[in-house]
Amino acid sequence: MSDTPPTPLDGLRVAIFEARMAGSLADLVSRHGGEPIAAPSMREVPLDESPAAVAFVDGLAEDRFDLTIFETGVGVRYLVDLLATRMSRADWADALRRTTVVARGPKPASALRELGATIDVMVPSPNTWRETLAALDARGPIAGLRAAVHEYGKPPRELLDGLAERGADVTRVPVYRWALPVDLGPLRSALARIVAGEIGAVLFTAAQQVEHVLEVARAEGIEADLRAALADRVVVGSVGPTTSEALRAVDMPVDVEPDHPKSGHLVAALAARWRAVGKATPRDR
Repeated sequence: MSDTPPTPLDGLRVAIFEARMAGSLADLVSRHGGEPIAAPSMREVPLDESPAAVAFVDGLAEDRFDLTIFETGVGVRYLVDLLATRMSRADWADALRRTTVVARGPKPASALRELGATIDVMVPSPNTWRETLAALDARGPIAGLRAAVHEYGKPPRELLDGLAERGADVTRVPVYRWALPVDLGPLRSALARIVAGEIGAVLFTAAQQVEHVLEVARAEGIEADLRAALADRVVVGSVGPTTSEALRAVDMPVDVEPDHPKSGHLVAALAARWRAVGKATPRDR
């Protein structure tokens, strides 16, 4: 009996559009027997001078917010570092005790706990704006509450609209923005290889990746060919509902979405799909 572990991806080339966690995602693909193709499609750019962030910290210190919603762990850390001269970590912990703290999942919760904050509302999986609003609704009316929302790359429009519709006084707090990578070479190469039939699966782990992938494909003059490849012969993996919504909104397929919106679950779901369907017919029409 062979001691060699099964490799369900069996050498399948998998394009990874993640940037910040690309290494760990690539390792997961390799462990399942695939060949990861690094194709980072975005980078997070901190807003070095953000009047809104400064105003938020000043308002938090002066108890001007009843409810504070933190969307990402990266955003929390950026904000703390950006405004370290205005608010110490001890002051953060003190100020957060005087507002209702909402964490959109485990990553912002972890960053907040590093500050000594207590999480009053933990948004359950899959951590979308729908779960955020439902968790707040379960606590009672928010009409008249002063709510601050930390944005992640661009305004979370559905969440902002939902809060406003419920009567909250909403303050946006942009902390960083998304941009294309400085070096577009790997992404351009991966998109060309997808069109050429050299890559059998792609993994989207953020909604913004969808926009950037199409933007670069359009600039390269291969958008139509890319769409055809993804529709006909490439398995498209999405990490969770928000990313899947972004794909479907631009008429792109979603073949694999795990039960839990985590990278490990995504790669495992891709491996299970590939093992079940086979290389020759990656999509079960």
